[in-house]
Amino acid sequence: MRAGSRLGIDVGTARIGVARSDPHGMLATPVETVPRDRTAAGRDIARIVELAAEVGAIEVIVGLPLALSGQRTASTADAVGFGEALQVALSVPVRLVDERLTTVSAQSALRASGRKAKQQRPVVDQVAAVIIVQHALDAERASGRPPGTPIAPTEGS
Repeated sequence: MRAGSRLGIDVGTARIGVARSDPHGMLATPVETVPRDRTAAGRDIARIVELAAEVGAIEVIVGLPLALSGQRTASTADAVGFGEALQVALSVPVRLVDERLTTVSAQSALRASGRKAKQQRPVVDQVAAVIIVQHALDAERASGRPPGTPIAPTEGS
């Protein structure tokens, strides 16, 4: 298991959930929900770059939403595009990890903890990001290899 914090990202159309792991790669915890910014200003990308620097992330893990069948969807393309934009802005690797059912799992966990649907909205994306990071950590621990698929760095990054 590689040492170092990882930042996990759950890309949504309106919000981006962010979570992190501890430096030992054992446990994921929520960080914040970043508003999605599709303008050229890219405040969402800038905030995630800041967070990666704050936690000293060795990599960023972006959830890859696939259909239950494993097929790509419009959300898949959006997450890949976001991951590619992050890779350009970051000096650490960005990896795509299958995130099927993470939002459903996050909603179930929040419901089990007693949160009503309306109370879940501000944090469900963070919980989904926690699930993404924890899944990636567990996969790396089991296989001995970094999880998911790396996004190839573009020239100049």
